[in-house]
Amino acid sequence: MRTFADVNELAAAQGEELGRTDWLTVTQDRIDAFADATGDHQWIHVDRERAASGPFGTTIAHGYLSLSLLAYFGPQVFTLEKAPSMGINYGLNKVRFLQPVAEGSRVRDAVRLVEAKETGKGLLFTMAHTVEIEGAERPALVAEALSLMVP
Repeated sequence: MRTFADVNELAAAQGEELGRTDWLTVTQDRIDAFADATGDHQWIHVDRERAASGPFGTTIAHGYLSLSLLAYFGPQVFTLEKAPSMGINYGLNKVRFLQPVAEGSRVRDAVRLVEAKETGKGLLFTMAHTVEIEGAERPALVAEALSLMVP
């Protein structure tokens, strides 16, 4: 976990790797809860018996579940001693789902600060996320997430 004094010190780390999170096991309970929250109950996610004979040999997490974990992982990478008055998820630039996350897999996020840009409303940060799967050569996903931090 890296600690920065404030958003300006974070901005000065542009181009740097900010760190990696702890591993998180993606359980069937988490997959089922996401299916309930989104209404996406496709058998590859929730039907263990059918999924066992399917293309992945087990159930897999929804791609959007894997993407939503960025919110869970974020506070594990860095902290600000002086928090901004407000932080807003501003959007995503690039998202690619490269490999399914099988139930029981462990994933973590590696984060790099791509850009920090001054706007009229605050600092706009572009963070490159790589959600890694333990033991896998390819990551589950890569994404550029935008966060607006108002000092």
